[in-house]
Amino acid sequence: MSETVAGAGDRHVSIDAVRGLAVLGILLMNIVGMGMPSFAYLDPTYYGGSTGADLWTWAVNNVLTDGKMRALFTMLFGASAVLIADRAERGDSLGALQTHYRRLFWLFVIGMVHAYFLWFGDILVCYAIAGIFIFPFRKMSARVQIGIGVAILAVLLTKNVLAAEQLDGLRAAATAPGASAAAIKAWQEASMAVIPPPGMKAAELAGFGGGFMEALKARANVSMLMQLVLMPGYSLPEAVGQMFVGMGLFRLGFFTLGWSNRAYGWMIAAGYLLAVPVTAWLAWMIWKSGFEPLTLHRLEVWQQVTRPFIALAHASVLLLVVRAGLAQGLVERFAAAGRMAFSNYLMTSIITNLTFCGYGLGLYGKLSRFEQLGVVLAVWAFILIWSKPWLARFQYGPFEWLWRSLVRWSPQPFVRPAPQPA
Repeated sequence: MSETVAGAGDRHVSIDAVRGLAVLGILLMNIVGMGMPSFAYLDPTYYGGSTGADLWTWAVNNVLTDGKMRALFTMLFGASAVLIADRAERGDSLGALQTHYRRLFWLFVIGMVHAYFLWFGDILVCYAIAGIFIFPFRKMSARVQIGIGVAILAVLLTKNVLAAEQLDGLRAAATAPGASAAAIKAWQEASMAVIPPPGMKAAELAGFGGGFMEALKARANVSMLMQLVLMPGYSLPEAVGQMFVGMGLFRLGFFTLGWSNRAYGWMIAAGYLLAVPVTAWLAWMIWKSGFEPLTLHRLEVWQQVTRPFIALAHASVLLLVVRAGLAQGLVERFAAAGRMAFSNYLMTSIITNLTFCGYGLGLYGKLSRFEQLGVVLAVWAFILIWSKPWLARFQYGPFEWLWRSLVRWSPQPFVRPAPQPA
């Protein structure tokens, strides 16, 4: 298969296919927060089942997809920022600077609407803010970009490890005989990050299982928590670090089949033979602890080390498939899904919103973790079926077209011109 698609803005099939894989894979984890109380995302004993098929669903996703598909999606955002800026400098009337920051502004606006009306786990707002920081560094050497990204991720890991240890200390002080009121209060405030407050589960079940306004209120509460607490200290620095790595890997040709088969093979080996066993061991330790909150939190922190390697191993397998020309029909479907990743990401939220919330099918809290996989498969089928024929008729996905038109502040060509007879 050709690396690029002529007539499609010299799009790279390899990048589009990997992006398609990522947007599909993200749903395996997002579906938990979409269809059951949010803390179940971390702890299967909280809700959704923690035995049998439900436990195995948690375990497999924890090892292979949790944070990995998001990492891959984020790296590709960094790669796309470089690609779009390079194209803009070659003749776009707006120029690279205006194109980049206009895109971020409208991404932020759309992301806020998405977060409060559809899915509190929105990543678009975080991307819009993270993208502000990476643009000035887009022309640095690839190794420097990767070095900066790794340094940011290492600092974040250190911070989170120290915070996890601090939680252990706060609990010990609060539960010691004769603990002071100040120690107890400090533990209660800090433990909110790992132990959901009483009543949160019931409030989410009632909110998302109710009407539109009840769901809107419940979603706003969690969205504000995500954006004001989780994003500044964790999601945002992680996204910036991963975007830097993505920019560097794009410059080195990783996403455009610029590496040798042996190099991709080494990446697969690092991910599957080293990172996966370590992550599986951490998941086993979490299970062995009975999902004890502080143990779960501390071991999840260490999984940050292995996530990028597993993500890039997934990508490497698909890139080798693209290079070998295998499963071309499926690769074309993945690539079409990737070209419409923005639309497919938002359409996933629309579909799951109507599936789970009380003003839709009302399945919120009704399906176990394993049973939710049926919804995942249905959404995957929709994405893979509709993306390719849509792009055969239209130049962009519907939300890509909207985003592009807002950036240009004028409606962009949408319908593909009819082919001219020979």
